[in-house]
Amino acid sequence: MPVRSPKVAVLLAAYNGMQWIEEQLDSILNQSGVDVAVYISVDRSTDGTQAWCAAYAVDHPCVKLLPEAGKFGGASRNFFRLMRDVDFEPYDFVAFSDQDDVWHVEKLQRAITAIQYRQVEAYSSNVTAFWPDGKTSLLDKAQPQVAWDFLFEAAGPGCTYVFNKQFSQTLKKSMLNHWQELQKVSLHDWYFYAYARSHGFRWHIDPQPTMEYRQHENNQVGANTGLSSLVSRYKTIHDGWWFAQVRMITLLVGQGDDPFVKGWLQLRRRQLMKLSFSAWKCRRRVRDKIFFFCICWATALLGNKHS
Repeated sequence: MPVRSPKVAVLLAAYNGMQWIEEQLDSILNQSGVDVAVYISVDRSTDGTQAWCAAYAVDHPCVKLLPEAGKFGGASRNFFRLMRDVDFEPYDFVAFSDQDDVWHVEKLQRAITAIQYRQVEAYSSNVTAFWPDGKTSLLDKAQPQVAWDFLFEAAGPGCTYVFNKQFSQTLKKSMLNHWQELQKVSLHDWYFYAYARSHGFRWHIDPQPTMEYRQHENNQVGANTGLSSLVSRYKTIHDGWWFAQVRMITLLVGQGDDPFVKGWLQLRRRQLMKLSFSAWKCRRRVRDKIFFFCICWATALLGNKHS
């Protein structure tokens, strides 16, 4: 009897993606050692993405275009819609895709091998960011996981995430139970990682890059490299967005009653000062631990626009 290839549902969120989506889809359909079905949800676009995807799906039976569902206003709500509306029952694994990257041919096969060999439920990997001028940069997110990193950062780009069926179905059930609150979460990849870690699911972050991560002016988040990126991230913290997301995700994943969390959850001045001294267990990368320490003190002393 021939060995059955693992069946993978790839959830692709698109928005004004005509410039790059065909190259991305080709790289997904060219994956080795897996049986792929791609589900596309298009945020209301102005460049013909919906019509193009409909035509592409006619020519590629393994590609399914979900019905139009109005304006999402961001990738997170679009991915939440995909999680809600796609039936995972026929599949062994669920993966996530942006519209503008290029996957290595063995991306999914490598992820599935790691999930099975390491006996984990979820996987993500490093990526190689690339720019129109030919510049490239390894985005290294594979530092050892620490006690509370999941409340303060994602496991890396969500387009590298691969989940087994058990975790996908458990996550979906929880999402449906908190659907309205979830619509305020801005970063789906951060929320998925936080849910997994807070509920005892095991996660492997692969140091090997498995895809080319395209950088352009329309990236919703993009690569965290250089001084300009650091300044941009400080602005989101000073505006109050980041700590508001921390608190919201912490409560959504049920960590509000933990003694460590209760010590800083109200984000008062003294609580932030105290939290700063736990930086080593709140972020994975050394640079981010230092930045976290400084941000806690800056927010405690200077406040933010909405405090």
